[in-house]
Amino acid sequence: MAVILEIDVACQGEEWAQKAAAFILTISEQAIESSGRCVIALSGGSTPRTLYQTIRSPEWNTRFNWSRLVFLFGDERCVAPEDPDSNFGMAQRELFQPLNVPHDRIHRMKGEYSDPTAAAEEYEKTLRDVTACPAPAVPRIDLVLLGLGDDGHTASLFPGTAALQEQSKLVTVGQAPTGITHRLTLTLDVLNRAAVVLFIVTGAGKAEMVRRVIESESDRSLPAARVSPESGRLVWILDQAAAQHLTRKPSS
Repeated sequence: MAVILEIDVACQGEEWAQKAAAFILTISEQAIESSGRCVIALSGGSTPRTLYQTIRSPEWNTRFNWSRLVFLFGDERCVAPEDPDSNFGMAQRELFQPLNVPHDRIHRMKGEYSDPTAAAEEYEKTLRDVTACPAPAVPRIDLVLLGLGDDGHTASLFPGTAALQEQSKLVTVGQAPTGITHRLTLTLDVLNRAAVVLFIVTGAGKAEMVRRVIESESDRSLPAARVSPESGRLVWILDQAAAQHLTRKPSS
């Protein structure tokens, strides 16, 4: 059965961040009501930074039941947590520390390990422990936040790389073509098992790639186009600039 895309386009400015905060709040409340907690896999980058700043603001932070939220990460660069390029480090500065989120609710990838494969194996164990999901089953994360790269990558799954083809692991080592080469990343199997996947994409520079991923059904070489949760929701929140080349109408 084909996954139904839900597309929400913000009308102006950073309204997308308000929409995303509201959506994440709703999903977290539903998960907490259903199972007593909400497990969220975070992403890195400039767009999530703005989102985290919005969520921690007085308008939003008091609405969340922080004691029932558990945080994972969708990917991480192989750097130390205090490195400016660390996804965990950014979330720590912009979200966890300002809100005093307890350490035991945060499960980071160990990007500082000299052996990325060992770090990936350790995080796979962490993921199974957090979700109480023994092998060979694939864990079901309540909400996975994703971005979109200029080349169509998402998490640290890059076009034409071995990580994109991985089918036996939950966490693997990704290879970026530029910048910090080695990355840790959840695999497609984990992303496609999620209850909800939320892509948040902003800026005119991403507009053509947004169109290709959403509307070009034949372009399956793009990692983001292969994210299709088999029994979950696939939601895109875009600003006007990122949505400008779409021909299909938003669903909201």
